[in-house]
This record gives sequence, C-alpha cells and structure tokens, in this order.
Amino acid sequence: MRRIFAIGETVYDIIFRGSEVLAAKAGGSMLNTAVSLGRLQLAVNMITEYGCDPPGDLIDEFLGKNGVDTAYSCRYRNGKTAIALAFLDNKNDARYSFYKMYPAKRLDIEMPEFNAGDIVLFGAFYSLLPEVRKQVVNLVRTARKAGALIIYDPNIRSPHKKEIAGLRKDVFENISLAHIVRGSDEDFITMFDISSGKEAMELVRKHGCNILLYTKSSKGVEVYLPSGMQQYPVPLVETVSTIGAGDSFNAGMICELSALAGLSPTSIENNIGKIVSTAVSFGSHVCTHYDNYISKEFARNWNTC
Repeated sequence: MRRIFAIGETVYDIIFRGSEVLAAKAGGSMLNTAVSLGRLQLAVNMITEYGCDPPGDLIDEFLGKNGVDTAYSCRYRNGKTAIALAFLDNKNDARYSFYKMYPAKRLDIEMPEFNAGDIVLFGAFYSLLPEVRKQVVNLVRTARKAGALIIYDPNIRSPHKKEIAGLRKDVFENISLAHIVRGSDEDFITMFDISSGKEAMELVRKHGCNILLYTKSSKGVEVYLPSGMQQYPVPLVETVSTIGAGDSFNAGMICELSALAGLSPTSIENNIGKIVSTAVSFGSHVCTHYDNYISKEFARNWNTC
C-alpha cells in the first residue's frame, strides 16, 4: 500500500453560529485530509505539532481512532495546542480567530524515510511560516528526491492578503516543488489578484508545475494538464458548513491517486476524470455536515480506493 504524508498545522476547532457552539473537533487543513484518508483505511501519516495538554490529548486520541499515524508528529510541552474559533455566516462560510502559543523550537521531528511512490501533501499558510519553513521545505525536497509525488495546496484565505505580498517567493518555491497544484479561485485572487484558471495555470507552469486542479466552489473544477484544459461540474448540495470541503476534495484526489499502478504524468492524465469525480464527491459530502472530514459511514460505503 502506498504511504501518504500530510504536512501541516493542527488546531482544535470550535465552531460557532452566532453565540452558539455547534461543534468542537480536531482541525487544520492537512489534518482534515489525513482523517478522511485514515477513515478509508489508507496508510496515512500526519506530520504536525501539538501540545501535551488536554486539547492535544483530544487530537492525539482522535487521530489514533481514525487510523492516522502520528509517529512523525511533534508533541511539545513548552506551549499550548493552537485553538481556532470558526464563526459561520449565513452562507455557512467560516471566519476564523486563532489563539496560538507555540514553543521556541518548532516541528522538532525525525526525517521519515520516504520511498518512490509515496504521496506527500503540503501547503496552507503553515508552509510559509518562517518558524517552520526550513523544516517543511526540507521534508518536501527529501520526499521528492526519493521519488514521492508532491501535491501543493496553497489554501491562502483573504485574512492573509496583506501578508502574502512578502511571501510570494516562498509560494513560488512551493509550486516549483510540486507535481500537482490544487488551488481554489479564492487562493489565486488572494495571492496574486488572478481571477481566471487560465492565468493561474500560466503562473503555475512558469514556476515549474504542469498540473493544476483549479476549484471554483459550486461553479465547478477546471483541470489544466500538459495536453490542455478540461472542465467538470459540481452538484448542488444543501450546504451545512463549507469547512473542510477543499480538504476533502484533496482526500478524494489522493484516494484515487493511491490506487493507480503508477504516478507518472501520463497515468494521472489518463485517469483524471475518475480522480476529479471522486474528489468532487468527497468535497460535496463534507458540505452536508459539521465534520471537517468524510463521515465514517461514507468511508465504509466507498469502495473505489
């Protein structure tokens, strides 16, 4: 079985509508993807950091129960697990407030022994933080050199727009390390004031990556491949919360990639319809409940991977 590694921040999410708490659970974009993959019984490892405190204990227990390997995660004592308060608006989109108290030494882990055929997902604002940037890039470079498939999800939202101008060179480096970029229209508007998939692909290709999955929420998915562009629709669903929709899209994509005999660009291109169809199904499903990941029932009934 292929091994999958998700590199990213872990937070404990508390979700509000108005003043009412709707749910509290482990979160973080890469963690959300990892949990969905763990529920599918795929060999997924989470590379992250969280505290030796009660929220950290809840996260650690939750990851274990959902089949996510934490052997390469750092649990620190000189700090607190990050907390994210998510406030849903009338469209069920979230606005966040974060509370963080990290130790001075960050992401203090041993380097995994990556193998050819592994799949590595990284991204979000975490991958741009100076405190962990060196470690994240070293992990991704080592994995790529070993022959792993690298997927980059920028996952940059509008609250970071003022900060991103000074970090674009790091975004470009992340793109250059990736075999596949999965970015939303919101990501590219926030990072580069780019509002079309064609412009986004030109930028991605300029920095060394030849495959872009450009998601546009309910407006569909544009896939840019060396051979050209393909479009895929997204079904209408009754949305409860959009938290984790993109992360679950990533899980569906990785689910199908993990089932391929080979991960060459040709193999990916030949199977792109199935890859996107599964990704859309996963993302749409997560919009129908308050969990940030596919449900256990959905995972049990999914027999593609």
